[in-house]
Amino acid sequence: MSKNTVTTQWVKDYTFVSTNESNQSVVLDAATSKNGEKIAPSPMEAVLMALSTCAGIDVKLILSKAKQDFNDIQVKVTAERREEIPKIYTDINLHFVVKGEAVAEKQVARAVKLSAEKYCSVSHMLQGVVNITHSFEVST
Repeated sequence: MSKNTVTTQWVKDYTFVSTNESNQSVVLDAATSKNGEKIAPSPMEAVLMALSTCAGIDVKLILSKAKQDFNDIQVKVTAERREEIPKIYTDINLHFVVKGEAVAEKQVARAVKLSAEKYCSVSHMLQGVVNITHSFEVST
C-alpha cells in the first residue's frame, strides 16, 4: 500500500496552499461572500478538476495504446450541487471532446468506458456518493 502526505498552509482570508511530498503546490481559495472574489479554485472546483484530469489521463493513455491519431482532448465538466449543507455534488457529467483526423468513435467509447469502470481512482472514490455520467464526441 502506498502512502501520500500533503501539507496545507493558510495564507490569508480563505486562501490556502497545499504542498505535496515533491514540493509541488496548489493554491485553493473560497469567496468570503456570495459574490466575493477569490484568487484560486475552491476545494469543490478542485474536486472536479482532479476528476476530469484523472479521466483525461486515462483516455489519453488508452487512445495512445490503441494508436489513435488525436491532437486534442478536452474534458468539459458539468456538475450540480445540492442546496443543503454539506453542499456536495449530486450529479457530474464528464464530456470528452477528442479531436483528430482518424479517431475511431469506437475507440473513444472504449477509452471513456475503461476510465469510468476500471481506472480513474478519483471517480471510484466518488462512486456511491455522486451520480457520474460520461459522454463524448469526436471531431476533426
